[in-house]
Amino acid sequence: MEKEKIAQCTLRLDTKYKNMRKNNFRNIAIIAHVDHGKTTLVNGMLKQSGAFKEHQAVEDRIMDSMDLEKERGITITAKNTAIFYKDKKINILDTPGHADFGGEVERSLNLVDGALLLVDASEGPLPQTRFVLKKALEKSLPIIVVINKIDRPDARIDEVINEVYDLFIDLDASDDQIEFPIIYTDAKSGIAHYELHSDSTNLTPLFESIISKISGPDVSDDGVPQFLITSLDYDSYVGQIAVGRLNNGTLSLNQNYALCMKDEIRDNQKFSALYTFKGLNKIAVDQVESGDIIAFSGIENINIGDTVSDNEKPEPLPRIEVDEPTVSMLFYVNDSPFAGQDGKYLTSRHLSERLNKEILSNVSLQVIPTNRPDIFEVRGRGELQMAILIETMRREGFEFMVSKPKVITKEKDGKVLEPMEKVFLDVPEDKVGVLTEKLSSRKGKMTNLQNHGSGRVNMEFLIPSRGLIGFRSQFMTDTQGAGIMNTLFEGYHPWYGSIPQRISGALVADRNGKVTTYACVGMADRGELFTPVGTEVYDGMIIGERNREGDLNVNICREKKLTNMRAAGSDNTVTLRPPKRLSLDQYVEFIAEDELVEVTPENIRLRKMELDQNKRASMKRKEKYSNE
Repeated sequence: MEKEKIAQCTLRLDTKYKNMRKNNFRNIAIIAHVDHGKTTLVNGMLKQSGAFKEHQAVEDRIMDSMDLEKERGITITAKNTAIFYKDKKINILDTPGHADFGGEVERSLNLVDGALLLVDASEGPLPQTRFVLKKALEKSLPIIVVINKIDRPDARIDEVINEVYDLFIDLDASDDQIEFPIIYTDAKSGIAHYELHSDSTNLTPLFESIISKISGPDVSDDGVPQFLITSLDYDSYVGQIAVGRLNNGTLSLNQNYALCMKDEIRDNQKFSALYTFKGLNKIAVDQVESGDIIAFSGIENINIGDTVSDNEKPEPLPRIEVDEPTVSMLFYVNDSPFAGQDGKYLTSRHLSERLNKEILSNVSLQVIPTNRPDIFEVRGRGELQMAILIETMRREGFEFMVSKPKVITKEKDGKVLEPMEKVFLDVPEDKVGVLTEKLSSRKGKMTNLQNHGSGRVNMEFLIPSRGLIGFRSQFMTDTQGAGIMNTLFEGYHPWYGSIPQRISGALVADRNGKVTTYACVGMADRGELFTPVGTEVYDGMIIGERNREGDLNVNICREKKLTNMRAAGSDNTVTLRPPKRLSLDQYVEFIAEDELVEVTPENIRLRKMELDQNKRASMKRKEKYSNE
């Protein structure tokens, strides 16, 4: 009965209501490559539009509300704010600039009628600039190009503008889209110019361009209400909050509406609160009009992509579609000897509830149950997206283990296809040889090389996604921190065969105990340690990286046997190399197929999947004989 009802709900707009442009709203997204200044520009727009009081202390990048966003200096989740300029309300969506969070960008573009494309005046259009621009052009959005950071001493503004034109042409932009206006900004100082070196002292040229170049939403207040839920928020007082754009009609408190879900329609739904946005705040209202970005609370069990519509004749909008995930990781319940010492949430029930809560607000993630109740497969866009999820859960008090990331393959016409990436490298000239060799061994194929004669070289490679797992840390080591690496998803290609991963083995503790100085001295010529002296270890825990192939079981808890025949102070001259401290991202990159990262609120450890060294040796022998 429910399915018949859904079938009767057509996607047409009611023809008796004529849509019109609402001139009092502008809905825009700010899109760019990571670190090109989106959030800083939004900060300046908020300040100059009067969103803050005159003497109010305002921190930098106020839109980056998560701790992880502030620490890493990147935007992770799309956020909306609203400013008022003259008599117009401008709803602004600040979107992430990293490819792993592309689902946030795709979702945000459903809400807007135009976009500001930010490009760094020195770096120019980078891979993610191409990705976000392609999504915006597919939706036929008008674009305003903003050349930011014009105060940089190495700015090359004319060349960057030509590169942007080339990018538009390369992406098959329409004639109207290629005729884009250009604004020059210094977002940090809050200045925008129509022409370089004009006498502008504020962002007025940018505000005026938004009003004149981007039209208001094409909607009707008299039509059937259609509100597409685009993102979800949570408030401990009012519960789940849905955010989106009201495409048609009006919504009022104390009135019944229908919630059009994926497989059913629920009638007689009422809001407990309706909100519109002003600055960074939600303002409670009794009624909202079409074309505005709004929020509501009071309806339970809502999902991104659901539509709120008329109670009698609901007309759902098409559900949000985002690109499929390309990487998967297994999340395990922690079963190590130190399990339960740090975390509050340990069980499979806790892990399952938290992961399922995550997919409610993050449409680009998928959680797939496995044949074991204590293991969950999580699929996403890339290693960084997974690392952010792991770090967020760790800070919330969860304790769990994760496996090495794997790529998700497809099958077509009997052939196995795997995801491919385009890698863009900007490296010192003397590092070209070593990087070409490393990427070639990972099945990478060079597609472009440009030497500008400045001592740096730009290279492009086409490489399987699995060839990049664990490569970023190697890349930073090989370029001594002077290289810049960006990637872009390039579709699916036939399987490329086996790719060698980590060449070195691991140093594995063979008993429980504490790391001693005496044992660490003996490890100096065996490899590099990850654990400082005094750290508690257990049998099967990885304590360092070996300097040759194959794992080595070591007694890292060995103490010096004391006798009464020793010279005073002979141990004082021992110089111990400090341990190599890795970040969570580096731990995830480092592990091999038979290893896990143990994540707790206080510690991050590496361990073997099988802790018993005798069983590991037996499994290795069986694998060796089966290969023969």
